[in-house]
Amino acid sequence: MNRINESRVTEFFLLGLSHSQDQKIPLFALFFVMYLVTLLGNALIVAVIVSSQELHNPMYFFLGNLSFVDICFSSVTAPLMLTNLLWDRKSISFEGCISQLFFLFCTASMECFVLAIMAYDRLVAINNPLRYLCIMHRTMCLALIVFSWTFTSLHSLLHISIVSSMKFCGPNKIHEYFCDLPPLLALSCSDTSQYDLLVFTEGSFVTMSPFVFVVISYARILNAILKIQSSIGKYQAFSTCSSHLTSVGLFFGTIFFTYFRPSSSDSLEENRSVTVVYSVLTPLLNPFIYSLRNQQMKVAVNKIYHQKLRTDVKDICKKKIL
Repeated sequence: MNRINESRVTEFFLLGLSHSQDQKIPLFALFFVMYLVTLLGNALIVAVIVSSQELHNPMYFFLGNLSFVDICFSSVTAPLMLTNLLWDRKSISFEGCISQLFFLFCTASMECFVLAIMAYDRLVAINNPLRYLCIMHRTMCLALIVFSWTFTSLHSLLHISIVSSMKFCGPNKIHEYFCDLPPLLALSCSDTSQYDLLVFTEGSFVTMSPFVFVVISYARILNAILKIQSSIGKYQAFSTCSSHLTSVGLFFGTIFFTYFRPSSSDSLEENRSVTVVYSVLTPLLNPFIYSLRNQQMKVAVNKIYHQKLRTDVKDICKKKIL
C-alpha cells in the first residue's frame, strides 16, 4: 500500500474550460481569434517600433518589450488550451507541466517589471523633461530589461525547483486549462505549508514591489499633472495615465486574487474566470490600451503602409515595362 501511495504521478489531466461537447467548437473559435489578434496586434507594435526611426526612444522601446512579453505570455497557455478543446485526451506530462509553470512564472513576473519600468519612464519624462534622454539613455534602458529578465528567470527557477521536488501521488486532475500553481499545490501530497510561506513572502515581494513602485510613480506623476496650467495638457496626461493604470489594475488585480489567497478559499469557477482575464484578455487588450490609441503610433503605421504600397506599385510598373 505504501508503494502504491508513493507512486509518482507522471501526467496530469487538464479539465479545461468546459465539459460540454456543444461548447468546445464555439470556445475554440473564440479563443483562436483572440489568440490570433493578440499575436498580430503585439507583433505589429514590435515591427512598427523597429521599423520607424521616429519611435526609437525609451518609451517605445519599453512598449515594444511589453508587446514581446505579451506574445510570450499568451503563447505559454493558449496553444495547449486550443489543442485540448479539440482533443478528448487532455493530458500533459509532469515535465511538460513543470516547464509550462516555469515560463508562466517568468513571463508573468516580467510583465510586472516592464509595467513598473514604463511607469518610471513616464515619471522621468514628466518630472525631468530636460534631463529625460540623459537619464533614460540606451545603456540604462537595456540594463533595466536585462536585469528584469535575469531576475524573473531566477525567481521562476527557485519556485520550479521546489514544486518539482514535491510528491504527487494521488489525484492528477487539474481544474484549469493549463498548469497553474494553486490547483497544482492542491494535488500535492507533500506538506506545502513552508512553500505557501515562501509564496506569500518572496512571491509577494516580486509581485508587490513593481506594483508599489507603479503606485508611487503615478502618485508623483499625478502631483506633477495637477501643476500643469493648460487644461488640454492635463486632459492628455490624465488620458495616458488612465490607460496605463487600467492595464496595471487588470493585471495586478487578477494576479493577487489568484496567487495570494489562502488555498482553502479557492473557488474553481472563480479561479477559472480570473485566469482567463490575466492570461488571455490582458495580452489581447494591451495593444489597444497602449498603442492603437496612440496618435504617434497611428502615424508610424500609416507611413509604413504607404511606403510599402508605393514600393509594390513601383515593382508592378517595372514588371510591366520589362
